[in-house]
Amino acid sequence: MSNNDHSRLYPTRIDIPADQRTQLAALLNQTLAATLDLKTQVKQAHWNVKGTDFYQLHELFDEIAGELEEYIDLVAERVTALGGYALGTARLAVANSILPEYPLDIDAGIDHVTALADRFAPYAKHIREAIDKSNNLGDADTADLYTEVSRTIDKRLWFLEAHLQASATDGKDGAAVPTTAKQPAIAK
Repeated sequence: MSNNDHSRLYPTRIDIPADQRTQLAALLNQTLAATLDLKTQVKQAHWNVKGTDFYQLHELFDEIAGELEEYIDLVAERVTALGGYALGTARLAVANSILPEYPLDIDAGIDHVTALADRFAPYAKHIREAIDKSNNLGDADTADLYTEVSRTIDKRLWFLEAHLQASATDGKDGAAVPTTAKQPAIAK
């Protein structure tokens, strides 16, 4: 296999037609790139977080990175189970990721939380779209894999956003107190 022919399929007895498997492998490889990229960005935050919430964020980020590592393996193995070629090098991840580069000029915990939430949101959207694409390509197993990932990613986005939201009862009159962190745009 040449370095440029990653769409070639290996022989398999899986009963999904080759053209559908090629499309599924491409979708899964896009997810593999983004998941690898997201994991390294979470580790960047884990290594560099500072501030009063250091310990809890350091631990949270490490836990999230561990979950992403498991999904990297699941996605890559699904590519190969379909007869595809898993594209999982760091260089390919960078070239094919849907995520923006991680900011290297931050250290405060809230800034890392914001940066990660800004990356988890588009990643979660990609995963949900992949559920539909997999179903449309007749592969319920790949859709199920994406559904499993989606549940965890949405939960982790919720955890990150919880750090960015002000308590509804912090004000003297029970009114919400605005947070000083920049709030990301919320999709409607």
